[in-house]
Amino acid sequence: MSSREDLDYPQTILEYNSGFLVSKVMFTACELGVFDLLLESGGPLSSDAIAARLGTSTTGMERLLDACVGLKLLAVEVTQEGALYRNTEISNIYLTKSSPKSQYHIMMYYSNTVYLCWHYLADAVREGRNQYERAFGVSSTDPFGAMYRSEEEMLKFMAGQNSVWSICGRGVLAAFDLSPFRQICDLGGGGGALAQECVSLYPNSTVTIYDLPKVMQVAKEQFIPPEEHRITFHEGDFFKDSIPEAELYILSKILHDWEDDKCRQLLAKVYKACKPGGGVLLVESLLNEDKSGPLETQLYSMNMLVQTEGKERTAAEYSKLLEAAGFGEVQVKRTGKLYDAVLGRK
Repeated sequence: MSSREDLDYPQTILEYNSGFLVSKVMFTACELGVFDLLLESGGPLSSDAIAARLGTSTTGMERLLDACVGLKLLAVEVTQEGALYRNTEISNIYLTKSSPKSQYHIMMYYSNTVYLCWHYLADAVREGRNQYERAFGVSSTDPFGAMYRSEEEMLKFMAGQNSVWSICGRGVLAAFDLSPFRQICDLGGGGGALAQECVSLYPNSTVTIYDLPKVMQVAKEQFIPPEEHRITFHEGDFFKDSIPEAELYILSKILHDWEDDKCRQLLAKVYKACKPGGGVLLVESLLNEDKSGPLETQLYSMNMLVQTEGKERTAAEYSKLLEAAGFGEVQVKRTGKLYDAVLGRK
């Protein structure tokens, strides 16, 4: 950041200044269906053809497409008939709805929910609390009541989380050999993408997804195929209700939603329910021990401020929470991707 080039001309500062513009260009192209159309068309299309098919203005679409070319999300070929646009390979894989690795749903959640909360980031920093009340006019005291304020919002959130596990799930589940654990409980397992990844990777295991009743209903109806008999469902609120016995508990992106006291309360319940010799797998984005990075995790921690009661933590902080609940032999594996794995044993 303090290179001579940046001091002479603030290139890095200017890139940071435009960061939200980059996000919104990508989000908008996803929302309007640009990448889906270009995949389905089987060949490049002109901006006029894309605008006509998607029902947009020609001037607006041409600028959007050119910005996507600048971001290397699209490629353009200039012919005698004019410019023809096509998806780049990365867009086909990650930005089209039909791809198994599609990130479309998490991007729509960021664009329509997270983005609006971040409008009030300065208020969140001043007050030290989430901003659902200002952003959406709903109470900030129950973060998941706010997140699940309608069935549509809940579905968007669940589909978004499933998107994340389509690219990160296998890495965190393979960080440790979990094959000795046959009876697994995925606490707060939502749409079940991680549970499905788990039974795929460890076919001799069964997974019980534990989540709120309305979440379980949607998971059964929309995300988990009825023929998948290795996955079962348990309705409950893990702060208020009992937790079923299991050999391994998976808490993926759960503890980062809550302050330390609630984390200790939950982990104590998990320890009590856990079979002797069992364990708990935490899946979280880990900060460096000096909190100097990674940048993505630092930004996620800011997002926890505007959306939840929690924060991102270091491996040592998670280890301390596990040990306070009674877990030992804590091991940490960094995956090199967005989410890491921490395993504690009973």
